[in-house]
Amino acid sequence: MRAYGTCSRSRLRGILIPPYHWWRTVFFLIPAITVYTVVLGTVSLLSSVFDRRGRVAHACARAWSRLILNTTGVGVTVEGLERVTAGATYIFVANHQSHYDTPVIFSALPFQLRIIAKASLASFPVLGWHLKRGGHLFVDRRHPDRAGILKRWRALVSDGLSLIIYAEGTRSADGHVGRFKAGSFLLAIEAKLPVVPLSVIGTRSVMPKSRLRTEPAQVVLVVHDPIQPPELDAPTIRDARVLAERVRDIVAAGVERHRRAPEAGSRVGPV
Repeated sequence: MRAYGTCSRSRLRGILIPPYHWWRTVFFLIPAITVYTVVLGTVSLLSSVFDRRGRVAHACARAWSRLILNTTGVGVTVEGLERVTAGATYIFVANHQSHYDTPVIFSALPFQLRIIAKASLASFPVLGWHLKRGGHLFVDRRHPDRAGILKRWRALVSDGLSLIIYAEGTRSADGHVGRFKAGSFLLAIEAKLPVVPLSVIGTRSVMPKSRLRTEPAQVVLVVHDPIQPPELDAPTIRDARVLAERVRDIVAAGVERHRRAPEAGSRVGPV
């Protein structure tokens, strides 16, 4: 029963009744998202036959993201988009609160985006195929191939593509921003790409970790100023940790600022 959530429960003759949003999630939202995934995933896969750069696949991903947000009832406000340059290539680094972080970022940022995903996602029907054919990167966390990943990164950069990284490595259990892992930042230094911190606020209210229930909510995405990694001939893991801590502090400050300003939610509206 824990998956139902801890609020809005009602009892009927001693039987726990799941709240309305549990029923809506299980019998409406999940089937709807499945249809979106199958239809747009199929279009994405078919497009990969003639669109090797993945532009159509990315358009499908943005449409999929917006459909999910609109169907769930998630409104998004983007702050600081003027800090980045259209057409440039960046490494976007975000905190990770919910499965809804990716739809929020894809729908809100007008960039050709690719994610770095754990290798196990590649085996998922439709979704995994879409990610693989669309040029997204898969990393075996137990045996990462840094040289191979860096080579792939450089190929993406040459195509003008940007990357999204969730540097915590997993979703936050309590909404606070955890420690950022240094590995991706070492690659960022080696690739000499600017890093853009992203603060995602409010997606945990939609669907926190370990809860099978979604609820409408207002979300804020803060785009911070790009950070140019240091020019180093032979960067070390220590250099990467310094950059990781700097980016993490910026992301966490953005999250905490909005956490202390609940009135910010009244300004947001759908993308």
